[in-house]
Parts: sequence; structure tokens; C-alpha cells
Amino acid sequence: MADEYFLLVCDDVSHDVVLTDPGPRVMDVVQVVRRLKGLSLWHSKVLVTQVPAVIFTDLSEEAAAAAVSALRDAGARAETREQPEPDFPKR
Repeated sequence: MADEYFLLVCDDVSHDVVLTDPGPRVMDVVQVVRRLKGLSLWHSKVLVTQVPAVIFTDLSEEAAAAAVSALRDAGARAETREQPEPDFPKR
């Protein structure tokens, strides 16, 4: 039996949240990342200082926009990126 893959029309496109620049208030951004991801302070600081960093993957558009808004409010530059559609094998 061959594996078959279907992309449902009702499936939302997944989004990633990418931190491109922590800005001048790095510790404020670290605190936001810590709150959103539930990481330790140290892990959050490491993630924020290694930009560009993918903070979240596979989020809905609304959740990604909320995360980007929280990061921007803390002084960071962040953006959402749509994940590319999977490249399923052709029959």
C-alpha cells in the first residue's frame, strides 16, 4: 500500500515567529521570550542574543501576530513567516 498525502483546504498555513533584532532593551525582550516560551532566564537570553532566531514554529496566524506584537512592544524587531507548503511526491 502506497503512502498518500493530502493537504486539506481548511488547514491554516503555519507561521513562524522570527526575532531579527533584540533592540536596545535586550533584557525586556528576554523577559517576554521567557514568559511566552516558559524557558529559564539563561536559555531565553541565549536565544535572544543569537539572532536571527526562530522563537516559535507552527503557530496560527493570530498566535504568531500576538507573539510578534509582544516582542515589538518590548523593543525588538520580529516578524512572522509563513511556512512553505510541504513538497509531496507526485504520483
